Amino acid sequence: MLIAGAVLGGFVLDCIFGDPVWLTHPVVIMGKAISQLEKFLRRHLPQTPHGELLGGAVLAFCLPAGTLLFTSLVCFAAAKISLWLGLAVQMFWCGQALAAKGLAQESKNVYRELVKPDLPAARKAVSRIVGRDTQELTMEGVTKAAVETVAENASDGVIAPLFYMLLGGAPLALTYKAINTMDSMVGYKNEKYLYFGRAAAKLDDIANYIPSRLAALLWVAAAALTGNSAKGAWKIWRRDRRNHASPNSAQTESACAGALGVQLAGPAYYFGEYYPKPTIGDPLRPIEPKDILRANRMMYTESLLAVAVGVAVRIIL
Repeated sequence: MLIAGAVLGGFVLDCIFGDPVWLTHPVVIMGKAISQLEKFLRRHLPQTPHGELLGGAVLAFCLPAGTLLFTSLVCFAAAKISLWLGLAVQMFWCGQALAAKGLAQESKNVYRELVKPDLPAARKAVSRIVGRDTQELTMEGVTKAAVETVAENASDGVIAPLFYMLLGGAPLALTYKAINTMDSMVGYKNEKYLYFGRAAAKLDDIANYIPSRLAALLWVAAAALTGNSAKGAWKIWRRDRRNHASPNSAQTESACAGALGVQLAGPAYYFGEYYPKPTIGDPLRPIEPKDILRANRMMYTESLLAVAVGVAVRIIL
């Protein structure tokens, strides 16, 4: 019951407060730990493919293991002092592990600049939530980028943390966040991280495999509940869920594209380099700024479904 209460409380905390700028987020601490450990490992291991693979593997073990150990000890100690204190600590960390409100806020910032319309400001706003180059994006390109980010991060920013906190409370949810943060920092296939980031990228693929597929199915249900096309979401998910280099990223993107009847993804520039990525979905109509709001409604709806079903199953078991 403690975990069920922590999940419910954490979800409510995220919906109300999000991530206050004055409060240090665990991901910031994880990011600093990754940077320091990377510097240490690169300094003490050979600068060869084998040495970098070893260093990346050490990083991919140490950060998640350290996160799980530290957070478990804190939660255990808090619960020993008082069950209410244990619940409060877990609720607080569960709230920090979720990113629903932050995702909605940042994407709505993009929407507000698009409807003014102020394209340079919209490009700047979307650059805060995407990894691609945004300087040359059109209004359509900015809108697509924002919708794709809402869809993709609904999985690794909301559903995946919920999945792991329902299994193991705040410690397991934050361990997942450590894995996801490692991938976002070193999981690139460029010259610097081709070998060093490989273990982190593979670990992230494994950690997201089940949650991303659950998120896609929940998105189909959310499409039906929000007046979007559940039939289209199911059809495009079945057809285009593999249209991405990652085995997980296109899962919710394809369901979102089908639900909205628009085409997402396609070629993009990253750090000045052109990537010929496949498209996702059919262009049944042009994408529009209001699709950002529609994607947010589906994201919140699938999150509520996940919490309701997950907590019910947790209580029954």
